[in-house]
Amino acid sequence: MLQLGVVAATFGLIFVGELPDKTAIASLVLGTRFPWRWAFAGVAAAFLVHVIIAVVAGSLLTLLPHRAVEAVVAVLFLVGAVMVWREGNEDEEEIEAEEEAEIAGVPETAGFWKVASLGFGVIIVAEWGDLTQILTANLAAKYHDALSVAVGATLALWAVALLAMLGGKTLLRFLPMRWITRIAAVVMVALSVYSVLTAVGVIG
Repeated sequence: MLQLGVVAATFGLIFVGELPDKTAIASLVLGTRFPWRWAFAGVAAAFLVHVIIAVVAGSLLTLLPHRAVEAVVAVLFLVGAVMVWREGNEDEEEIEAEEEAEIAGVPETAGFWKVASLGFGVIIVAEWGDLTQILTANLAAKYHDALSVAVGATLALWAVALLAMLGGKTLLRFLPMRWITRIAAVVMVALSVYSVLTAVGVIG
């Protein structure tokens, strides 16, 4: 059964974690170069595939004893905090240049399937083992609710991609990405501490 609280919590964490990510920059580049609806079709499909893989991996973690799950979750949240902090220090212009170079071989007159396939390919590679995929698996293990986590994570990833495609460079100009990543890192550290306390039995 879908739990709206879990959906909302997952959406918030994944949304903030994805904003400064290179896949958001890739979506921006795709949306400014090609018809955004075509690019979004491929990007959305790739994100959905990654979310499915992540929640399956997270669900497998729940087969471990409860305290072991909390210990693994604590470590993964801490890893996520480090990753999101480091992403906040990356140069957005350099990332954008890299993404533009990656799609430079596809003409702007390309048709729907070519553009959608390009969007799918770029995201499926860039998102593999990325912060939000790790977080999604982590949340699926923590909440023991694959469906709610999958819905929240998918909606968050799609929302960021749409914002990047429709907002373009204006979005990057006004959003304080560095502060967002810092806040996200602090939240993940707090969740890691909570999971550690749960694992050692201090918190029920």
